[in-house]
Amino acid sequence: MIETNYLSDGHVHTKLCHHACGEMEEYVQAAVRKGLNHLVFLEHFEVGVSYFETTWLTEDDFRYYLKEGQRLQEKYQDRILVETGVEIGFNRGYNTEIQNLIHNNPWARVGLSYHYMPVLGEHHINMLSRQHTNIERMAQYGHGRMLTNYYQGLLEAVQVIDADVVCHLDAGLRNAKDVLYQDIHWQLVEQILDVMAQRNMALEINTSGLSLRGEPFPCKRMIEMAKLRRIQFVLGSDAHKPEQVGRGFEVIRGE
Repeated sequence: MIETNYLSDGHVHTKLCHHACGEMEEYVQAAVRKGLNHLVFLEHFEVGVSYFETTWLTEDDFRYYLKEGQRLQEKYQDRILVETGVEIGFNRGYNTEIQNLIHNNPWARVGLSYHYMPVLGEHHINMLSRQHTNIERMAQYGHGRMLTNYYQGLLEAVQVIDADVVCHLDAGLRNAKDVLYQDIHWQLVEQILDVMAQRNMALEINTSGLSLRGEPFPCKRMIEMAKLRRIQFVLGSDAHKPEQVGRGFEVIRGE
């Protein structure tokens, strides 16, 4: 069993991110029905990304998001703790903009991820996407090379971004087939976990992996590596629909 709060879902999205569905209040209601005592919205922030669709919040979205989060916190305070956080997408060269967003807003939690990799300095590949265009471009680029870039980016990110939790330690290329970890990738994971331990960053157990590969993100080997470093764990469903709140928590609790 992983030592964490099994009544807390620390990672949910809503229609505000433009690739999920449902109002914020629907997620709170779903959490209450499931008997949770804590819910953290963790909406996407990206900067400097050139992509064919928007999968993150605009400035107007964020203003509404924080205001609505405060309203829901007050409305449901006798039933569940509702908090608003942000999932920061790392992008080299934009550390100032990222840190300004982190420190100029009242986030309850700052999650750190790395979704978009620039190709030839122009357009970006979404390394966590299931869309055929991204999967095809990742294969053309080379899965080993892509995975190395993913972990090099995460390593840089944990060193320079003031985050509370790392969200997708091994979810990069999760929808590509035949992705094999090499020694360099495990070495980079070791380095990332070492920095996380030094900076007191938590590691998310993301239960969306259960339906995709039969185990959460990250895999058991990485979870054990984190345990050795006494890194804290937090649970997150990565829900993109209200009915996904708290999904798979009972499976993790039974491990």
